[in-house]
Amino acid sequence: MFRWAIALFNLAVFGRSDDITQAMRVWPWYDWPIIVAVGGAIAGILLHFAVKFEKQTAIKSDYLDVINARLNAVPTRSSILRACSSMISISSGASIGKEGPMVQLAALCGSWSGRFVPRRLAIANTDLVAMAAAAGLASVYHAPLASTVFVAEIAFGISALQRTMPIMLAAVTAVLTMWLFGFRSPLYPLMDIQFTVQIIPLLITLLVGVLSGFMGVGFITLTQKTRQLFTIIPSLPVRLACGGAVVGGLAIISPAILGNGYEVIVNLFAGHYLLPMLVVLLVLKMIATSCSVGSGAVGGMFTPALMIGATLGGICGVASQHLGVTLASPWLFAAIGMAAVLSAISQAPLMAILMVMEMTLNSSLLLPLMIACVVATMIANQCHSSSTYPLIGTHFSRANAKFTFDQTRISEVIIPGACLFPQDSVEQALNASKHKRERYVYVVDEKNTFLGVVSIHKIVEKVLAKEITLTSPVEKVMEIDFPYVYQEQTLREGWEAFSRVTLERLPVLNDPQQRQFVGALTKTSLIQQAESFL
Repeated sequence: MFRWAIALFNLAVFGRSDDITQAMRVWPWYDWPIIVAVGGAIAGILLHFAVKFEKQTAIKSDYLDVINARLNAVPTRSSILRACSSMISISSGASIGKEGPMVQLAALCGSWSGRFVPRRLAIANTDLVAMAAAAGLASVYHAPLASTVFVAEIAFGISALQRTMPIMLAAVTAVLTMWLFGFRSPLYPLMDIQFTVQIIPLLITLLVGVLSGFMGVGFITLTQKTRQLFTIIPSLPVRLACGGAVVGGLAIISPAILGNGYEVIVNLFAGHYLLPMLVVLLVLKMIATSCSVGSGAVGGMFTPALMIGATLGGICGVASQHLGVTLASPWLFAAIGMAAVLSAISQAPLMAILMVMEMTLNSSLLLPLMIACVVATMIANQCHSSSTYPLIGTHFSRANAKFTFDQTRISEVIIPGACLFPQDSVEQALNASKHKRERYVYVVDEKNTFLGVVSIHKIVEKVLAKEITLTSPVEKVMEIDFPYVYQEQTLREGWEAFSRVTLERLPVLNDPQQRQFVGALTKTSLIQQAESFL
């Protein structure tokens, strides 16, 4: 329905419903900036109302935020307004992808369907939203496995892959539905040529991976800088109109940069572009997409990223062929570049590998795709590049915090503990407890060897029963069998020790041989250390 709406809009404005790069040609070149700017202004007005509704309700509409925050539903009004804004941007030629609003609308349908699911099935609404999002992405790209992994990697985090079975079923069903409508061919057919595993093609693949990593970092940085520049324009409609005007102006140089870039990739694989044109498309597409995204246009970055990667890989392949380095088809490297740049900007390499394989149906690309995507992602991580999806950064932070927690030694977080000698009086134990505000006071000998503890409650009980006096030595009420931990154990082991008792503090000893008392480990300190990933 979203595709049909765009086609009808293009039919009304341009008199034809095919790709925007062709439809725009019915108007003179000097009208292009105006058309894209007007579309941006209308899209900005719709987006302004969507943002206004979100601020009033204090609820984010993005399906990833809904899944991450475990919200009850995807907001309907703001989602539809954002989808309409995106449709106007896409129809008028903004350099933005279609997958964003299409997946958002699919997630909204999944959220609606939750009203009709019987409670006895115990399916959470966020799981329905995730299933619908994967189905929406799969129907856009005809890539069910990649869509499944995308939702698992981005929305849940890779540790939640056990939840992918219903998501995978939803994605496969979506692709089968598209097949029933006649959409059976791969998006970017590349089955006729095979990648040969040889030294030179692998070295070129490595080069593509390195360049893609830096290209992804540069692309995200450029988008962030552009977004900062556009913030000086307070009005959302004017902001999108300005972004549209820039994109329309760039289209005068080459209308191929309009839209999401699907048609360009198809033509690139068909060999319709020479090396100079590939360089021009690469530069213009990066600027156009950063202006569209930076101005606030609603849409996805998948297909624009695929086009940027295809042109980059195509440049490497064509240049290598011209230099006589290899006889391999340059369009194989274009496909590798698609996955590598997508991997760098999303930091979801597994998804990028599977998506390009599913879209091209070329299994020979598996090995080079793995090499290029991993290299590109590592470079993006080393450059501390932010992801297109902030939720990825959240998952990384949680994983790093969990790793740090598991590796940190107890000795790094211990605090001093009140301790006495066995001959010290019960009154001294009460004073130490009052000063340190501890229920237990630790008992050590002259060598600081841990002997046990005395319970303040037990002291009070025995004093009131007149079994002991305030001058009695603490060894008369000392408990020898008391849990403890060692300073070289990890915080995770300390957490496990606390799970077996109801205490707030545990004594910390130096090692099993000397058993010298070095301090106390508190439950509060463990919770503070674990807060960042819990």
